[in-house]
Amino acid sequence: MSDVIHDMPTDHGSDTPADGDGLARQQAIRQIERRRRFWISTIWTAIGMAILVAIWAITEYHNAGGWPVHGFSQSSGIHEVWNFWIVYPLGAFLLIVAAHGWFVYGNKPISEGEIKREIERQAGPRR
Repeated sequence: MSDVIHDMPTDHGSDTPADGDGLARQQAIRQIERRRRFWISTIWTAIGMAILVAIWAITEYHNAGGWPVHGFSQSSGIHEVWNFWIVYPLGAFLLIVAAHGWFVYGNKPISEGEIKREIERQAGPRR
């Protein structure tokens, strides 16, 4: 993931502080990498979930002796009734993807304006 081409001048040492543009560039690169990792992990997990659903459908078809004509149930082995346990890993998958998506897309870096507003708020009205 860190195959990033840096077009930064080479005259800066690694211990010199980054200027505002350099810091903004580094934050942008990190955010792009986070988004890419999010989509790659979401796609691979979705593929895994699709495989899990296929395995579940095949085994339930075999165990119930056919399609779920009489619906779904918590118990297994009833003729033409499928066990609906698949909703639990699918629900967990959706919750995890939603939380991960919020951390990637909704969790923004702290801006300089927010820092200034918080300093002013903490200082409060002076007497």
